[in-house]
Amino acid sequence: MKNLTNSYEFLLPRIDGPTCIAKAWAKTPILLSASEKERSRNHIRHLLKLHNAVIVAHYYVDGDIQDLALDTGGFVGDSLEMARFGRDHPAQTLVVAGVRFMGETSKILSPQKTVLMPDLDANCSLDLGCQILDFNHFCDHHPNRTVVVYANTSAAVKAQADWMVTSSCALAIVHQLHQKGEKILWAPDRHLGRYIHDQTGADMLMWNGACIVHDEFKALELDQLRQKHPSAQVLVHPESPAEVIAMADMVGSTSAMIKAVIDGKAQEYIIATDQGIMHRMRQLAPSKKLIEAPTAGQSATCKSCAHCPWMAMNGLANLSNCLEYQFGEIDIEDSIRIKAFHCIERMLTFTQNNSALLAHAQYGFINHIGVA
Repeated sequence: MKNLTNSYEFLLPRIDGPTCIAKAWAKTPILLSASEKERSRNHIRHLLKLHNAVIVAHYYVDGDIQDLALDTGGFVGDSLEMARFGRDHPAQTLVVAGVRFMGETSKILSPQKTVLMPDLDANCSLDLGCQILDFNHFCDHHPNRTVVVYANTSAAVKAQADWMVTSSCALAIVHQLHQKGEKILWAPDRHLGRYIHDQTGADMLMWNGACIVHDEFKALELDQLRQKHPSAQVLVHPESPAEVIAMADMVGSTSAMIKAVIDGKAQEYIIATDQGIMHRMRQLAPSKKLIEAPTAGQSATCKSCAHCPWMAMNGLANLSNCLEYQFGEIDIEDSIRIKAFHCIERMLTFTQNNSALLAHAQYGFINHIGVA
């Protein structure tokens, strides 16, 4: 695997004390009492009917929003599943509870629909760390490489790519490109890129980005936790550092991790991804014990702070406001949207036509059992 001489990376502002995702900069949604929550939920139900709208939520957002989405005929899933559900649902307005690139992907697949977000400032470190001018400069210096970008990027970046991939199909797509002799320019997550390189052997030139949540998982602390729970299965998202991935019993996307808990024979699972996913895991596998993977060492203010501060910006109050006042609308320039659509459509066609290759990817191409 090659490294960039000049790399681009989104850096956390410096903070005092041990690194802790809970201290990351982001607005905090209004805290509601139990009675206020119930009034807000009822008001949102009314507004959904009034505006012919549906809630499409990510696994990482607050459990109250996940439950409301499902209770009102909406959806909870990963970013691509969210966009596909919104595209296929008859509702004219999509309320996307997640981060900005998810709202943009929904708009790309559903340009005729109104796409709202509770807070347009809810972003993603991978997206923020891969700005279009820098990315164009990167691509211009490597014109003979196939450009493959992760879903966690802006519409503008996707518009410059040959392929968009998600964590559920990245292995299979890069594997096939490698088999054709293509060299890859990969952006933005270096950990996921390294994992795919190790699995496929592909020639990949990496952007130097990382998710501020997954980048914080610690192998030493995870090893100590495993010793306390020797029968637990360790489930790791491939955006995590290589030394954490190396300790995993299973490496997978959010959907794959949930399936592993539901179908797995173990009674204990150590989960190395955003803790928001555990809300849905507990609902679907109530008999299983879920343990948060450690993000910090002995001196830290918390042992596991794995919750995206931008995902946490989604609350019942601002969700209600965006519906009532039609705030937070996603708008993408047509020239960008159409180009971005093509790289997403290519991925959708691939996944539809290569089910056998996708299934094979679940067991790793070289030396690691898992699914990216």
